[in-house]
Amino acid sequence: MIAIIEYGAGNTRSVINALDRLNAKYILTDDADVILSADQVILPGVGHANHAMSTLKTKGLDHVIREVKSPLLGICVGMQLLYEYSEEGQIECLGIIEGKIKKFNSKELIVPQTGWNSISFDRHEIFSGLDSSPWFYAIHSYYAEIGKHTISTSMYGLEYTSAVNKNNFFGTQFHPEKSSTNGNILLKNFIEL
Repeated sequence: MIAIIEYGAGNTRSVINALDRLNAKYILTDDADVILSADQVILPGVGHANHAMSTLKTKGLDHVIREVKSPLLGICVGMQLLYEYSEEGQIECLGIIEGKIKKFNSKELIVPQTGWNSISFDRHEIFSGLDSSPWFYAIHSYYAEIGKHTISTSMYGLEYTSAVNKNNFFGTQFHPEKSSTNGNILLKNFIEL
């Protein structure tokens, strides 16, 4: 059973629709015991990192997420919250992955980045079955710099982390739940971890 963390994220319905397409069993929950006993956990995210982090703290889910031992996938803001700090609201995040979330330079780029973008990735089981430069849908104004836990990158004015993995924690800056066939493949791979 997959636990989708319920904290008011804007893409929860899209994640549910994607899991329905894959005939996956899931529950939308903010119950710590359910989250900690799930086979996989998804931390969705759309919106402002400061608000998202504040809601997680209010519900006590910030501590719960750090204790998850099953594979956990953070999507978009959900990925960004796994890092130590975000410039969006100047907030401390979950601190699971080393690094800082920064804002794209809006003088050189249209921000937010919106639309399809290809990724380059290292060999990793979460990308099994994908072409060498698959395309995924993204919409974001902030990005994670490339670090030791980066497993894929994208280009938008600069090269940035589009997917990350540290131990059982995974994150995608792009939205697999909105990325058609490639997104379905990646989600299926995650579910099978």
